[in-house]
Amino acid sequence: MSWLTAEQIAHFQEYGYVAVEKIFDADEVAAMLAELERFKREGLGRNVATEGDGVTHSTTKVNYQIIPLNDKSALFRALPFCDKVIACITDLIGQPFVRQLDQIFLKPGRSGVGTDWHTDNAYFQISDPTKGTAMWIALHDATIENGTLHVIPNSHREAFAHERDPNSDHHIHFQADESRAVPVCVPAGGAAFFNYGIAHATKRNNTDRERAGLAYHFLRTDFIVPSRPDTAQLVHITGPQATDGEAEYGVRVAGTWEQEVRKLIGR
Repeated sequence: MSWLTAEQIAHFQEYGYVAVEKIFDADEVAAMLAELERFKREGLGRNVATEGDGVTHSTTKVNYQIIPLNDKSALFRALPFCDKVIACITDLIGQPFVRQLDQIFLKPGRSGVGTDWHTDNAYFQISDPTKGTAMWIALHDATIENGTLHVIPNSHREAFAHERDPNSDHHIHFQADESRAVPVCVPAGGAAFFNYGIAHATKRNNTDRERAGLAYHFLRTDFIVPSRPDTAQLVHITGPQATDGEAEYGVRVAGTWEQEVRKLIGR
């Protein structure tokens, strides 16, 4: 069953990205935020922002990254197996596919800085960047004021020369023409999908409240790069190699999303 509209699918295919205002309901968002609060209490985030030399961590700029998530949370481990997520990814890149990466970026109020311009394929290096997609989920309302995701439409048809980002301890970036950028504003529970070739960035949080984005990356199985060091960590969501999570986690994960949500919201 298709989850996205024909217009949304066509927009993704033409421009390389699409925004969907509501995928997760209030209970699901509450459960995800409960896990984020636990991560904060347990000190699982790491500030990847620096003062600009690429080494020394910043005391004035904060960009908290929590990565990976599937080894820290049964909820976030279950999310890629959720029926509506599978439907969305199938609509956009086809099947079979794997979950390649999961992470959260948290921007505190006022001190939270963005992640600079880059493409995901600069990291992943797959042969056709349109066969992978990020799913960027807003855990709080994502607005221009709090530094929401920005994308450059159609940029998957271009090549960009990346270099080390001196404002991060490990990210890469390139100098973008920001006049071409489009902000993607979605309420909490909404998501932006963009293929691996789309140039994107997040901006500084200029509000008094924190903002977090939850990001998953999904890749068509036939575009896996066997030589990549993270190949062993790929999770087969659909296709003949999929085992509902049992091969990767030792337990059946598929079908547990709703149960994990209920555990966290006390229902």
